[in-house]
Amino acid sequence: MKNGLRNTPRPSKICPVCQRPFEWRKAWKKCWDDVVYCSERCRRRKNTIKSMGG
Repeated sequence: MKNGLRNTPRPSKICPVCQRPFEWRKAWKKCWDDVVYCSERCRRRKNTIKSMGG
């Protein structure tokens, strides 16, 4: 343990908009299964990407 923190791997997912991996955050503790996008920006852009054929 370093500074009282555990060095365990965090779960991660791939954002369907930007295709980048993102890791679990404490704010998502209760709703991790429902999280799809890495950020609010990607959540807002979800329809734009689909309409562009991406």
